Amino acid sequence: MTEFSSRVEAVSISGIREVFEAAGENAINLGIGQPDFPTPAHARQAAIDAIEAGKTDAYTSNKGTLELRTALAEKYDRDYGLEIDPEEAIVTAGGSEALHLALEAHVDPGQEVIFPDPGFVSYDALTRLASGTPKPIGLRADLTMDPAAVEAAITDETAAFVVNSPANPTGAVQSEADMREFARIADEHDVLCISDEVYEHIVFEGEHRSPLEFTQTDNVVVVSACSKTYSMTGWRLGWVIGAHERIERMLRVHQYCQACASAPAQYAAEAALRGPQDCVEEMATAFEERRDVVLDGLEAAGLEVPTPKGAFYAMPKVPQGWCEEVIERGVVVVPGEAFGANGEGYARLSYATSMAELEEALTIIEEATAAVQ
Repeated sequence: MTEFSSRVEAVSISGIREVFEAAGENAINLGIGQPDFPTPAHARQAAIDAIEAGKTDAYTSNKGTLELRTALAEKYDRDYGLEIDPEEAIVTAGGSEALHLALEAHVDPGQEVIFPDPGFVSYDALTRLASGTPKPIGLRADLTMDPAAVEAAITDETAAFVVNSPANPTGAVQSEADMREFARIADEHDVLCISDEVYEHIVFEGEHRSPLEFTQTDNVVVVSACSKTYSMTGWRLGWVIGAHERIERMLRVHQYCQACASAPAQYAAEAALRGPQDCVEEMATAFEERRDVVLDGLEAAGLEVPTPKGAFYAMPKVPQGWCEEVIERGVVVVPGEAFGANGEGYARLSYATSMAELEEALTIIEEATAAVQ
């Protein structure tokens, strides 16, 4: 057998997916970050209508349909007051591809990429696959990323830093002051800020702001998706927003690895973005109610957990052997070390499941916690 590339040998299967795939049929799965709500009816119908009209039988533009990119421009004007040219967007196969494009187009071999630790598993892996050098940094006590720590970590070899708010796996939400600082750092140090905003509309406390609002240069790129906001994880539809010159470079990667995102998904996404948004508010409200139940249950079990202000994750501090004990009893959680070295001693729980399952899981968690303490 021929040897494999050093790039692929430098990464391993996601710890999240390993736990997900290994879960038994009867397990309560708090391991996967996937909303349990249906995709909005108007988005599903738009895809069906497009298929039946024969609109999805051919490639779309590499960047995605002009209609969807125009809907994205309208969204950023509506949400943030930003003027985005539809040509400053690429529609991608989910937020993961958008992140991949941003790193591939901007990172040379050996260059550093700074990201939160604990942080989303793709930051480290995609940096390595781009032949970059991962540079994870620890978080504050409330699990937000400190702009001062990011600035202190920048060297002449730094190509980019990643900001994620609301954050996976922590549920932390960065303040407006933080986002202004991240934009300033990108501008003054002439490094790229990649802002991962996939959970932008799932916020319970505070307000999501984007560094794209505050940058004075072209040094901010935003990656996002329909996956969490519209419960469209399986549709694999995301996007990347950036200055024309950056988009042109990212398009060179996209057109060879993907050509274009799924056409039916693009029509669904356009309808989701332009249609009624009450479904988004309803989901966010439900997630907040579940969060409160989870926090009460974890605290009743004697676990310390920073209050998540967004997304749908809680990350409690847990004693040694806790994850194994909980999983053995039939509740799937993800050990914190799957998200970086600083995740050791934590666990990630997703509360994107029914209230009934959460309440059952919390009872099991309380028993498991007592067994290992």
